[in-house]
Amino acid sequence: MNYLDDTIAAISTPVGQGGIGIVRLSGAGALSIADRIFRSGNRRDPSAVPSRRMLYGHITDPADDHRVDEVLLSVMHAPKSYTGEDVVEINCHGGMVSVRNILELVLRQGARLAEPGEFTKRAFLRGRIDLSQAEAVLDIINAKTEESMKIASEQLGGRLTERLGELRQKLIEISAFAEAYIDFPEDEIETASKGEMVKGLAEARNEISRLSDTFNEARFFRDGLSVAIVGRPNVGKSSLLNTLLSKDRAIVTDLPGTTRDLIEDYLNIKGLPIRIMDTAGIRNSDEIVEQQGIRRSMQAIEHADFIIALFDGSEPHRQEDLDLMDIIKDKKAVVVISKADLPLRLSVGTIMADGGPLLSLSTVTGEGVEQLKTAIIESNIHDWKEGHEGLVVTNMRHKTALDSAAESLQRAAGLLSGNEPLELFSIEMREALNRIGEITGAITTDDILDKIFSSFCIGK
Repeated sequence: MNYLDDTIAAISTPVGQGGIGIVRLSGAGALSIADRIFRSGNRRDPSAVPSRRMLYGHITDPADDHRVDEVLLSVMHAPKSYTGEDVVEINCHGGMVSVRNILELVLRQGARLAEPGEFTKRAFLRGRIDLSQAEAVLDIINAKTEESMKIASEQLGGRLTERLGELRQKLIEISAFAEAYIDFPEDEIETASKGEMVKGLAEARNEISRLSDTFNEARFFRDGLSVAIVGRPNVGKSSLLNTLLSKDRAIVTDLPGTTRDLIEDYLNIKGLPIRIMDTAGIRNSDEIVEQQGIRRSMQAIEHADFIIALFDGSEPHRQEDLDLMDIIKDKKAVVVISKADLPLRLSVGTIMADGGPLLSLSTVTGEGVEQLKTAIIESNIHDWKEGHEGLVVTNMRHKTALDSAAESLQRAAGLLSGNEPLELFSIEMREALNRIGEITGAITTDDILDKIFSSFCIGK
């Protein structure tokens, strides 16, 4: 059976209680299944109504004619639907019982359960969207801030596709020019023409590199910036987490070692999604459970994008403070002196021997909290305002493909300038075109598709 011949079904709303639940069907048999299980007062079959119409009625089990639920049923005829196929969406009462019963019914009527992301995968395979737009669908679902949503929406709207299409067309023209000379080896490319080709390659490579460079900061808006609050016990890490989140997320006590495991949550700072982590206090300990927490703290320091190194300003420094400065010396970090509402007893120069920047902060008075938020932003996305005036890349797959394309173009330009055989030049040009094509799905493999769509929820 062809992959697109069967009819798929899935629950498209989140698990749990809600006002409405949706069961979605897509495929050649979607309307016939709807005809068999839907009953309305005017006896109209879903297959007989125009596209984009909604019908009121009941889902009924044909086996014994009992009513399953009262519903609104939406009909969308191919090819003008999300998947490019006939699509039926059954809007029933929310809650797991109703949607599960309806899903089980449509599966008994011949549909099969959709795989993760299969609706969007079909939209791609039917040509409704390209691969980068399909990935943008997932980014929209996972967006944690308005800025994240805006970036994903721009990609779904086709801005990246359009820009890459222009680049690809320019490279195709250069390749075609070279191929013409390969077919007529007795001719030689004129010096002026060769200069124009080298110039065009340089411009394309610069544009590709610029797009790739935006990833370093733009990725934070897609994946979130991971920030770890670290320090020895009782310096105020949990209090700082609660203050940043504006809620009591972590337990705060005067007892050292209260936090035994990583506690994390999401925070929105000026549109940037922050995955903020409160870690166990770092110190020498013989207690097995605390040792495990400290080990996870060290892992958090290793993998975090940014570190908030917290020191208690109301006490003299300890050896653990000096050890922490040594641990984070090669990490992107900000040093914060906590408990600024109390008299300063910490010798700041001792822990900041290199004279680096630091902030004073009090979770009691709120002093320094906004400055800390600003430091997080400016330390990680200081070029963002300039970068976001144009198109940005947030997906590692896209960046990898762009970097490979730029390398191929650089090699192609070198071959052309060195008067090497045009056949070698053409190989590099085809490689660059293929890498760009991988982003939109013009060139792809089943492995790439399976990896991308497996990240989706089943109902999308």
